[in-house]
Amino acid sequence: MHAVLRRLLHAAVTLAGAGILIFGMLAASPGDPARRVLHARGVTEPRPSAVAAMRERLGLDEPLPVRFWEWARGALTGDLGVSWQSGREVVEEFATRLPATLRLTATALLLAILLALVMGMMSAAAPNRWPDVLARTAALGMLVVPGFVLGVLVLDVLVIRWGFGRVIADGTWGTVFLPALTLALSSAAGWSRVLQASLLEAGSAPFLWVSAARGAGRWRQLWLHQLPNAAPPFLTMIGLGAAGLLGGAPIVESVFTWPGIGRYTVQAITARDMPVVTGFTLVAVSVYVLTSLVVDALNSVIDPRLRHRTSRPNNQPRGAMTS
Repeated sequence: MHAVLRRLLHAAVTLAGAGILIFGMLAASPGDPARRVLHARGVTEPRPSAVAAMRERLGLDEPLPVRFWEWARGALTGDLGVSWQSGREVVEEFATRLPATLRLTATALLLAILLALVMGMMSAAAPNRWPDVLARTAALGMLVVPGFVLGVLVLDVLVIRWGFGRVIADGTWGTVFLPALTLALSSAAGWSRVLQASLLEAGSAPFLWVSAARGAGRWRQLWLHQLPNAAPPFLTMIGLGAAGLLGGAPIVESVFTWPGIGRYTVQAITARDMPVVTGFTLVAVSVYVLTSLVVDALNSVIDPRLRHRTSRPNNQPRGAMTS
């Protein structure tokens, strides 16, 4: 129970710190937000009275601590402010594009996990042999090449030259594979190396000698014995990388013209629409914190040693027994 409360407290502190930094970005942004909103609504030369009324509506005349409190309270209730570019609520802008982004990131997450499992287990099954060399070479290439370069190569080679897929993605399941694969490659490369190291470490356990003596093959040992013991660090990397997929989505969505939140945020950066940028940043941080909590819970279920380690008092030595 104490471990759960401690994790929740850490999550709350992380979100509070991120909120302060994000609001600082919003407060320090150049330009008058009231004028930007009026320009977005077609008022090219707003009168001073209109600007003053809009500033009052946006709460810009209040002291900075009051503005932060109102902004934080609004963020907790799902109010991320008004877009300076469109004059609409940021939440409304995100809501119309959220299904496409969820479709892309969910598919990319699934592809990354599958690729990492295949590459990591290939390397662990035959270390320093050709499967391992092939997997390591592929992982290195996937890590070194930036996401936007991979996207351009995929469009040029697979789509334009070979006719596989469509140049302009419409956000549906029929066009999700190529952008999701591009988004998944770099994550899969890093996760596969972590999985391989964990599998090799688990492969040195003495109980595997007993399993081999009973006739268990190499792949049976990998699936039934080594993989469950290697799962906690692998799941931790997946949890940390899930938010990274959302952070990398703007580049991939822009390359493939995917109609999601990421592409909309890139357009907002170009237009210096700070409420949209800070709103996306807050959502990405919240996803990171939430996935970290879920991964901690899964690791505790998979490996009971983690529960004992977190529940043991700090002044109690390892192996000490309580009366």
